[in-house]
Amino acid sequence: MCTHHTEFAPLEGSAKGRDGWFAVTQAAVYVDHPYHAQLEHSVNIDFTAPGLGPSARVAVELTEESARALVGAIEAALAAAPPGLAAKGGQSRNDTSL
Repeated sequence: MCTHHTEFAPLEGSAKGRDGWFAVTQAAVYVDHPYHAQLEHSVNIDFTAPGLGPSARVAVELTEESARALVGAIEAALAAAPPGLAAKGGQSRNDTSL
């Protein structure tokens, strides 16, 4: 059963696609039939830059368990870092005071 429901999230970051790196501005998350994964259904995440056209896209297809593990890993990584370290305007990677 497909939900036909998509969650969108605005993003600020980068992804590496077939033509190299590009600025990512949006994520679309949905449960549907995968294109490549050998699963009946998967959690699909498309990292995109709609203004750059269809080639500015990186897609992943995950099992439900893998998607939940990814959410947990992101939460754990953020919890282990100093608050604001990866925030917009946060610590510069050129700052050697760390």
